[in-house]
Amino acid sequence: VQLQASGGGLVQAGGSLRLSCAASKRTFSNNAVGWFRQAPGKEREFVAHISWRGGSTSYADSVRGRFTISRDNAKNAVYLQMNSLKPEDTAVYYCAAALSSYGSQSTSQYRYWGQGTQVTVSS
Repeated sequence: VQLQASGGGLVQAGGSLRLSCAASKRTFSNNAVGWFRQAPGKEREFVAHISWRGGSTSYADSVRGRFTISRDNAKNAVYLQMNSLKPEDTAVYYCAAALSSYGSQSTSQYRYWGQGTQVTVSS
């Protein structure tokens, strides 16, 4: 599976962005998908994950209530709607597909990674 993350950009605090993760070469409809982010000088951290049919989701405490993860298996895509953005949300955001159907907060559980998309939130 090859993953392509897109939708990042520069936005003012309080604004919104919608990230997309598209899969190519084969479907990832049987795989859980997660979003992670990495700010300069920091480790990659969990943001959200969604199970293979979308029935189970999980969020980091720092984004819960502001971000929403969803998927459309017919389009082979996963989305991250980010609202009420804060400067501390600034990072490169990565999508990743797990080998299992249910997600994890651990990067080690994800086999396939996209190239990342930059999100910058100005104050």
